[in-house]
Amino acid sequence: MTTTRRRVLGGLAAVAATGAAGMAAADAPMRSLRPMPRAGLEVTPVSAQVAAPAVAQARAVPGAAQLIAEARLGGEVAFAVADAGTGRLLEAVDGDRGMPPASTMKALTTLYALAHLGPGFRFRTRLIATGPVQGGVIRGDLVLAGGGDPTLSTDGLGDMAAALRAKGVTGVSGRFLVWGGALPYVRAIDEAQGDWLGYNPAVSGMNLNFNRVNFVWSRSGKGYETSFDARGERFAPPVYTADMTVVNRDTPVYTYDQRRGREDWTVAVTALGRGGSRWLPVRRPEAYAGDVFQTLARAQGLALPAPEEVRNLPGGSVIVESQSDPLTTVLRDMLKYSNNLTAEAVGMASSVQRGPLGRHADSGPEMADWLRAQAGVSARLVDHSGLGGASRIAPVEMVRAIATLGPGLGLRPLLKEFAFRDANGKTMRNAPIQVDAKTGTLNFVSTLAGWMTAPDGTDLIFAIFTGDVARRDAIPDSQRERPPGGADWVRRSKRLQQQLIERWAAVYAA
Repeated sequence: MTTTRRRVLGGLAAVAATGAAGMAAADAPMRSLRPMPRAGLEVTPVSAQVAAPAVAQARAVPGAAQLIAEARLGGEVAFAVADAGTGRLLEAVDGDRGMPPASTMKALTTLYALAHLGPGFRFRTRLIATGPVQGGVIRGDLVLAGGGDPTLSTDGLGDMAAALRAKGVTGVSGRFLVWGGALPYVRAIDEAQGDWLGYNPAVSGMNLNFNRVNFVWSRSGKGYETSFDARGERFAPPVYTADMTVVNRDTPVYTYDQRRGREDWTVAVTALGRGGSRWLPVRRPEAYAGDVFQTLARAQGLALPAPEEVRNLPGGSVIVESQSDPLTTVLRDMLKYSNNLTAEAVGMASSVQRGPLGRHADSGPEMADWLRAQAGVSARLVDHSGLGGASRIAPVEMVRAIATLGPGLGLRPLLKEFAFRDANGKTMRNAPIQVDAKTGTLNFVSTLAGWMTAPDGTDLIFAIFTGDVARRDAIPDSQRERPPGGADWVRRSKRLQQQLIERWAAVYAA
């Protein structure tokens, strides 16, 4: 039996993370792009100067250096913009400076996944019986086998449990096993960031609810009642693989440890207030998924033994299978919600398609090698989500990747529309410029890359990277979620991004 689903649960959709790091001004192009020639297209070499707009028009538009200075970001600002039709580089400021891409990395990961997995690819999660079903009992083990699906939800597991019961299965004579070896395991996407950050979970071949668990608390007398659950839209089973202890302290807000095979948390009592809930990351995804499925199966009248994790996938017959949506849908949602786990899962799955992948740490460099071979792009990539602050790519290289690979792989229709804002910060309706791009935000890093269409129909491809690495690195661990001044810095960076786009529409449109 096969089930399909589309689950980007409102409370689960991870938005771009918080975390790293870049200004110099020189209003001249840095170097030529080398887009892949398309049928009937002549690639025009770049001159040594900015592509010449009408002189009167250019004088009426603020220069890039002026806009950058007025933004007062500190650190570094770098950008590149090219004609989408010819690949001609029109303007750049420090266009060859390597900068943290933040979540614009997910645009590269999208290209990588489409090229290796294909737009119709679906992730599969399976229930495998190692022996025959006799009299409703599996004469052997039942295996919950993850296929790397980054969108698997509690509701999806609930549907699988119901499908198993509908097959007439009432029991298992052997063990209940959980396998997540389809992808390499990594404890956290970026080990440099805090254990409590929900956008920085573990990743493996078994991923449930973006590998996050819901922590719930409420006042009870002079203390608190706490619990964990794995709520979806239709099911909210309790979770027994995690514990929370309320501690009388101010900081740190959370601590994490693993003891007795459980995920042990503590929380500062001063942070709790009257009550609430928060998604925390899961570091033991196979144990978490097994725990949740066991509860969901019990609700169907199917009692399973305690789940056991296995490294090697046992042989047997698939009796229930759940499929993700097609890859294009998974990627569109990943780009919209900027989900880090999805990026890492699809990126590693793409690397596995290229050959054996021993470690998560090898997958980012594998993608960089592919970009170099396919588009002549030079970059240092440590992951697929952009969460790791050590990744570096120059704006001209990002533009080259998008210009060379984006049209053929269908990137633009998957990107989210950029919202223009007026002087009061309100979203503008019917903005005259159409922008489809990927944003990126880390602590004191704000990036934007994609396509823009000017009012006259001129298409440009651009990448804007801003970052203050020194300021980011100076943030104490206790302030990394919401560093002082961070929100205002990002607001000014986004304003600069819009001003640059408006400048290009005025100067480089026909």
